[in-house]
Amino acid sequence: MNILVCVKRVPDTESRIRIRHETKSIVEDGLNFVISPYDEYAVEEALKLREAKGGMVRVVSVGKDEAVAVLRKCLAMGADEVFLVKDNSPETYDGLRTARIIARAVERKFAGTDLLLFGKQSVGADNSQVPAMVAELLGLPQATVVTKLEVEGASATALREIEGGMERVVLSLPAVVTAQKGLNEPRYETLKGIMAAKKKDIPVVKLEELGLGPDELASQVEVTGLDVPAQRQAGKILRGDPAETARELVRLLRDEAKVI
Repeated sequence: MNILVCVKRVPDTESRIRIRHETKSIVEDGLNFVISPYDEYAVEEALKLREAKGGMVRVVSVGKDEAVAVLRKCLAMGADEVFLVKDNSPETYDGLRTARIIARAVERKFAGTDLLLFGKQSVGADNSQVPAMVAELLGLPQATVVTKLEVEGASATALREIEGGMERVVLSLPAVVTAQKGLNEPRYETLKGIMAAKKKDIPVVKLEELGLGPDELASQVEVTGLDVPAQRQAGKILRGDPAETARELVRLLRDEAKVI
């Protein structure tokens, strides 16, 4: 069974994010970057499937040279091969552009893939767009926010979260699946795996090799501004007569919170 996992390099969620307003980008100096946490679930699920079914686990990331660090982590976890699709463009927040790159890479470089695994979203852009777009571009069935996955022969059965319950989806392979928290518990890298990963060369796929035209690589998203969330205001405590308190609460919800 050939499994391809797509991962993304993102800022550590514990890091303090600073904004460079003139370029509408984050300040990367001193910022710690990690593999997107949901992508770790995808890598772990691929490794578990390989252990149960045999085959090969490949991991690919689209980005700059710095993304090699998260690919080495995947090697240390146990991936067989990793690849960097080198894209020196700044973060565009255009999910379709990224999906086109990944879909073309699957067609030209990873033909014969039985299962494509993604995290349900990156914790960078948080758009949850790319996996579904890749499935559409490749004409593959998909299951998102999956918390349990079973593969048998040429089909897979996925349990996915929906509002108020769980949904069971049966997919014919090849297919696209996105991992949700609860699917598994990602393993830690072993010291042996870390040392071996440091010595491996990371193959680089250039965008020119994928045959994408300028129009396909042009971003359709314009970032007009980027800022950190506004500081949360302290809550208000209402005391006094219940009837008067209720009227004041309604006024606050209408005039200040603007929710009614």
